[in-house]
Amino acid sequence: MLFQSLLVSLLTYLDQVYVIGNSKLVNIRTLAYSLFSERIFGNPQVQLRLRTGVSEWVNYERKFRMAHSRRPEIPKLIVHLTVHNQYHAFEAFYIKITREFYTAEATELSQSMTSNARRFFGHIIVRIEEEEQRSKDLLPVGSWNIVRQAVDECIWGGRLEWLANNIVGLYVENKDLVSLGTMYRLFKRVDGVKFLIKAFRADALKRVQGIVKDEKDDDKMVERLLEFKRLADDIITTAFLDEKASLSSSAITTQPNNEFIYALGDAFTTGFKARRNKPAEMIAKYLDRIMRKGQGASTDMEFEAILDSALALYRYTEDKDVFRTFYHRSLAKRLLLQRSASDDFEVAMLKKLKEQYDPEFGMGEDMFKDLALSRESVKEYHSKLNVSNPGHKLSVMVLQRSAWPFTVQKTSVDLPLNMQDDLMAYANYYKERHSGHTLDWDHALGTATLVGRFKPGNKELSVSLYQAVVLLLFNIETEWRYIDILEQTRIDPEELNRVLQSLACAKKKVLKKIPPGRDIDENDVFKFNIDFDDPRAKVHINSIQAKVSLEESRRTNESIEGDRKYYLDAAIVRIMKARKELTYEQLKTATIDAVKNHFVPTIDAIKKRIDALVEGDYLERSPDDKTKFLYVA
Repeated sequence: MLFQSLLVSLLTYLDQVYVIGNSKLVNIRTLAYSLFSERIFGNPQVQLRLRTGVSEWVNYERKFRMAHSRRPEIPKLIVHLTVHNQYHAFEAFYIKITREFYTAEATELSQSMTSNARRFFGHIIVRIEEEEQRSKDLLPVGSWNIVRQAVDECIWGGRLEWLANNIVGLYVENKDLVSLGTMYRLFKRVDGVKFLIKAFRADALKRVQGIVKDEKDDDKMVERLLEFKRLADDIITTAFLDEKASLSSSAITTQPNNEFIYALGDAFTTGFKARRNKPAEMIAKYLDRIMRKGQGASTDMEFEAILDSALALYRYTEDKDVFRTFYHRSLAKRLLLQRSASDDFEVAMLKKLKEQYDPEFGMGEDMFKDLALSRESVKEYHSKLNVSNPGHKLSVMVLQRSAWPFTVQKTSVDLPLNMQDDLMAYANYYKERHSGHTLDWDHALGTATLVGRFKPGNKELSVSLYQAVVLLLFNIETEWRYIDILEQTRIDPEELNRVLQSLACAKKKVLKKIPPGRDIDENDVFKFNIDFDDPRAKVHINSIQAKVSLEESRRTNESIEGDRKYYLDAAIVRIMKARKELTYEQLKTATIDAVKNHFVPTIDAIKKRIDALVEGDYLERSPDDKTKFLYVA
């Protein structure tokens, strides 16, 4: 100790007296440290041993996934290296061996796990967590991000698209929002979000197309689309989040990455094109079921949210006219058959459709006006009848043909004489007050309430007017041949078959068919089922709906296609009248733009309508340029 104190005193004296007076000399401390660095860290053998030791330590921990026995020495080593300004060399070497290790491992594992990207991704997550923890335990804060970037570059390099394409769909299928969130966070660090967006869109498109193309499950199409939409929305708002600093405070908020929202919307829009018209039709039918069923135990807000979710799907379809037509027809049936659960919701729905989606939904206002006027008219008519007059049982809806989606009935039906008398009495009353109006009776949507007298007891039967006409025949005779029923009622044969099926072949058999069976034949005989019974006093007998719906859908779609031709013709002529002269490409683009709020026509449809207008002398080809069309005044 004496020698040490003497040496320190001597060196201090030299520093303060001799060195300080000579500007060319450095102080003793600096000289000592520089000589130490030069002799020790500049020694190739020392460098080799130091690098070998560091390499053996870190590779041991990475290989065996456990702490090395010499790990406690690393922080001490880093302190010495920092003191002697040698840490940057250590850091560079540490990064080098880190890159070498993870490049080799990632290459080997990705090749061996080509068909199991999910397992590779799971391994990578663990590796990243291990490396981040090692950095936090041993390295200075300034090295953490440098090490992390090196690991990310080596692990993800060239594998981001492969991982996204093979993993995103699995995580979506398993509703693994946590793993998707981890994937987003890690991909974002290496500018790989674009691969996630592409994979997410491709998976969503595949699922939407699969649902839309599944014809055997058409009735559940909308429910399945809504279920997937809810899942996709949850994923976007839970897993694909970006941090955003608040302008009003220091708090950090999160918000969904809008690119995923756009990708999901594009997937639905493109997916709906897999079966043109059908998604729009099924959305309208889904809303019809909801409006018939009503809100039940749901609050007004909850029921409105259910309706809004379906309308969110409507935004993705380009076939606005299909939705409008089917919704219009369904609304008319609900109103006329009094099947709607709430007129208030019907009015609110029409208002929303008109204001936010399609101005042409304003036609619903005329429908409600007709119903209100009809109720007033019938009420006034009843007030003028004697109390005993059977006309009190009559209810009539007088509708403007322009406001309702029904065509003129081509066939009629022979009603019982007492029904005909009641209708004629009302018709005469109506014409006295509206001399310029013509009434065309349409019994297809009419309903009636009958009392059936059966052995177990009387039942009140709620039936369609056609069903009532057939059942009333059995007041005359208890047994009728099919041919005789057809002759007596003059109901269209296809319609009569469905009526008889509903009365004799369904669950509630108020008639007996001889011989038994589901199909109706012209040789069949029908008898009144005197033994019919039901636990309810009021019995509703449904019509056979399945085949009717299919046939109605076919006819409606045919009508829509016909209307589209006229719509395209009108648009093309209007464009050409204003522009006088256009090339085919210019006319095609202008036509699509003119009708896009109703539907998006195919290129082939536009071409056919242009050719038809040329043949009809509305347009002509330019004699100088065959790709150019001229308007014919």
